[in-house]
Amino acid sequence: MPYILFMTQPLHSLSSHFPPRKSRAHEVCGPAAPGFAVMLAGMLDGPVLWLKQGHERGRLHPSALADYADPARFLFGAGKTQTDVLWMAEEALRSGATPLVVAQLSDRLDLTAGRRLQLAAEVGRSRGLFLIPEGAGSNAAETRWRCTSHFGGEDSTQQRWQLIKNKTGTLGDWIIRWDEQTRRVIVVSKTAERADSAPAPG
Repeated sequence: MPYILFMTQPLHSLSSHFPPRKSRAHEVCGPAAPGFAVMLAGMLDGPVLWLKQGHERGRLHPSALADYADPARFLFGAGKTQTDVLWMAEEALRSGATPLVVAQLSDRLDLTAGRRLQLAAEVGRSRGLFLIPEGAGSNAAETRWRCTSHFGGEDSTQQRWQLIKNKTGTLGDWIIRWDEQTRRVIVVSKTAERADSAPAPG
């Protein structure tokens, strides 16, 4: 399914950053991180593997997923520890069997694990997305996003997406909303932008 992003004004295009690059591992933090992940899934074709630790409460509800993507596309897996989750994610990325692997993490992702995930994504030509606690990312991540809800009028779907680390380009800050009818991300406004090309620290 092709993706299209509509913008209300000329901007440094979100479409140059989202969806994040294939064959790379990316990170997202913030309370709206799961929303970022399901919107990304809605933009892509094929199955989505979603991993988490078994003891974590909460799971995606099929009726909520249906606003973004066909729930039948999602495969869910659980590991006893974060090490188990990372092992499953690495194997799935390396296999290339699914174009998107999402993993919810509860602890810091260290540099060694981050590099292994990058290598696995490159080998399998897959896309990894790791939902991390604030400040718990790896320096190996290709990009890191911070996502929060944004309350704008009557539209409850608005989010603020901040690209806070980017190894290959600029950073950015957008207010977006999801269009359920067309299943597209729409940029409402740009709140700020870092024009420099240097990656963010950490």
